[in-house]
Amino acid sequence: MSIEANLQGKAVLVTGASSGIGLAAVELFGRSGAKVALNHLPDDERGPQQVARLVAEGLDVVAAPGNVSDAQGAGAMVTVAVKELERLDVLINNAGTANTIEPVPFENLDAMTEEFWDEVLSTNLIGSFRCARAAAPHLIASRGAIVSTASVAGLGRRGSSIAYGASKAGVINLTQSLAKALAPHVRVNAVAPGLVNTPWTQPWPQQRKQRSIDQSLLARMVESQDIAETMLFLACQGAITGQTLAVDCGMGQV
Repeated sequence: MSIEANLQGKAVLVTGASSGIGLAAVELFGRSGAKVALNHLPDDERGPQQVARLVAEGLDVVAAPGNVSDAQGAGAMVTVAVKELERLDVLINNAGTANTIEPVPFENLDAMTEEFWDEVLSTNLIGSFRCARAAAPHLIASRGAIVSTASVAGLGRRGSSIAYGASKAGVINLTQSLAKALAPHVRVNAVAPGLVNTPWTQPWPQQRKQRSIDQSLLARMVESQDIAETMLFLACQGAITGQTLAVDCGMGQV
């Protein structure tokens, strides 16, 4: 069963959308009738390629290059995207980074350098705030919604690093704070994925992934489509705000 909605006439900006969860969100919102801006890093060739593919498939998608970790660039990207979209109804704050190919053991405190923290926090937490702040006037005008990508690591479970978990805990707190700041005009929620089958996790050894699968009630990994459908639900459900919804296949409840 899949989530469906009629978003004809609506406009959506998805950050960090050249692959994985973000790309799945672009496709789902686009197939639901919305005009969607696909944000990608300026030097990421996958972004324009995905935009061209989706446009060829008949979806109304535009490119929105920009780096949310850049203090000035993030706001400028939102402004340009909204100009292209001509309005903004939904901001999907999805851009994020683990800043590592392999998970960093929590015991390895020396790996958590100032530079590592700066990259993770500037992208995952401050980047989400930058985009929300720039989008706020447009979302207030449309009585729209923000949906951010948190993580079960922000709920106290072991993530890819101490810095990553702290950044996602910050996203959860930011979600609650923005819900209060933008009420009653804009609803603000977050999704906390468990282990997701994405380009980042696909190269991992199967044994590592299997441990999480064995600890989940549904005995599988989360798919990007699962997260995209939850984002669509939270974007459309008019009575939910300030909440973070874990989507983890029942991980840790076996």
